[in-house]
Amino acid sequence: MPSSLSPIDFGIIGIYLIGMIAVGALLAKRNTNAKEFTAAGGAMAGWVVGLSIFGTFVSSISFLANPGKAYADNWNPFAFSLSLPLAAYFAAKYFVPFYRRSGHVSAYQHLEERFGSWARFYAGVCYMLTQVARMATIMYLVALALAPLTGWSIHWIIVGTGLMVTAYTLMGGIEAVIWTDAVQSLVLTLGIFIALGLILFQMPAGPMQVFEIAQEQNKFSLGSLSTSLSQSTFWGVLLYGTFINLQNFGIDQSYVQRYITAKSEREAVKSVWLGALLYIPISALLFLVGTGLFSFYTAMPERLPAGLAADEVFPHFIVTEFPIGLKGILIASIFAAAMSSVDSSLNSSATLVFEDWYKRLFRASPTERQAMRVLHTATLVFGLLGTGAALAMIGAASALDVWWKLAGIFSGGMLGLFLLGILTQHRRSTFPPMAALWATLVSVVLIVWLSLSQTELWPAALDDYRNPLHNNWTIVLGTTVLVVGGAMLSSLLSKKPIRSGGE
Repeated sequence: MPSSLSPIDFGIIGIYLIGMIAVGALLAKRNTNAKEFTAAGGAMAGWVVGLSIFGTFVSSISFLANPGKAYADNWNPFAFSLSLPLAAYFAAKYFVPFYRRSGHVSAYQHLEERFGSWARFYAGVCYMLTQVARMATIMYLVALALAPLTGWSIHWIIVGTGLMVTAYTLMGGIEAVIWTDAVQSLVLTLGIFIALGLILFQMPAGPMQVFEIAQEQNKFSLGSLSTSLSQSTFWGVLLYGTFINLQNFGIDQSYVQRYITAKSEREAVKSVWLGALLYIPISALLFLVGTGLFSFYTAMPERLPAGLAADEVFPHFIVTEFPIGLKGILIASIFAAAMSSVDSSLNSSATLVFEDWYKRLFRASPTERQAMRVLHTATLVFGLLGTGAALAMIGAASALDVWWKLAGIFSGGMLGLFLLGILTQHRRSTFPPMAALWATLVSVVLIVWLSLSQTELWPAALDDYRNPLHNNWTIVLGTTVLVVGGAMLSSLLSKKPIRSGGE
């Protein structure tokens, strides 16, 4: 496939990619011990950590998929972003102080202290499986978008992206992740503004025509305000977003690690609010890009080939409407959205292997050389796993569907287990660990049924037992059942048998 890029565009992309590798190489000299590699010595400023959190939020999934959703439908998914202030409030008030004072780099060490080693192992495995699936989906989606723009093979884009992100993460550790994420967040924001500007100022009747057409077609709707559980309503997405964002801020290793890297609790709190409050307007702009594309091609339908899927419209616009030079910046933005998420998954997963497995099962007090060898090896292995899984996704009917199903199953019960530990803290000495174990098992079974019964994997003979609810409710119900069930089981299991008067 021939490339639509000029040498200038390729030059811009090359400068960006070389710059990311250079950051990792420059910071490699500082990463001589495990504390630097996993926590940056606890000396990072809140503003750069906040930009890093924001950059991780805007993965290529949202960068490419959100415009597609707004183009095809409306702003209903934006309700997800509106849940962020509540999650950020809980993170700033409870999660950040909790993790900062615990002194643990691992997000799951406290689960072992509350419920036993099984809880820490379970949460760690679920997290790492989720991250491999996430890295694969992100790299596959970015390759799918960039292949028609660059003329490069999807396979080579995946391999190249995986190698570059693994390289600078391996060299620079969490500090390289944070600094590159901060830069990437600015690059991807620039790309969004450029795309929006080109849409608005190429409208035949001027920029306001975008809003006039969109308003006529009700494209700014946030969704139905009904209480239906089988459709994607405003309330359903808002509640789903609340639970997902509580999970991100409360028990996601990549977020918890960032809290530890900040030089003080105040700086960590600042980073949470900065990351959350930046994402809300930027996600709105991404949806506006999709809405703008709808208006653009409604006004000029001859510019849009027939049969293009909603997710393919934005890449088509880049190919046909972006001038030389700006294409390179936009493609660098797409790379930035992907790399800022994949590097976080790599470093956080390697940290968990070191903290939760190696130190606990093999060497409680390893030498710095042993620690760095484990961290480097784990980073490389996860880079290979993510890249391999992305290659395996090629040809999937819907990478997004695959991601949501895997994420729903792999993250099953993690938020509920964390909240159960927090909410029963006052009963720490009397809470029976078996209550948490049984509640987790019930929650996982429920989540697997909710997720798989809506797919083709579900046996036809069991059609009467398919999940009738919208998939937004999977994490809501799974978490609620675990917390409520765990609390009820703890009351039953902790009751002492009543003795008769003669005994």
